[in-house]
Amino acid sequence: MTDDPVQRLRELCLALPEVYERANHGEPSWVVGRKTVVTFSERHPAGRVGFWCPAPPGVREAMVATDPERFFRPPYGGRSWVGVYLDVPVDWAEMRELVHEAYRLVAPRRLADGLG
Repeated sequence: MTDDPVQRLRELCLALPEVYERANHGEPSWVVGRKTVVTFSERHPAGRVGFWCPAPPGVREAMVATDPERFFRPPYGGRSWVGVYLDVPVDWAEMRELVHEAYRLVAPRRLADGLG
């Protein structure tokens, strides 16, 4: 396992069924079908490294309220998308759960149901 946050994120995302990587404004994102699971950014917010992904309704607000040093409201995505800073200590087991939940929200049902 590497310490490079984009590589760790890549490994988490590409382990999911039918997820592939593509560039989104020059930065990596991971997609299933035509829907984005995770978007990585070293530009938004300015001067920070992080990613954002869909989350169930209410989760973003709870995470940002509980730990604003680790979570943020992303500049893009949807109303319930959550941003995660990667330039602070990261709990990668928690990130795995967050990425899996994002996948379940956007993947076709036949794929999401197989995730367990």
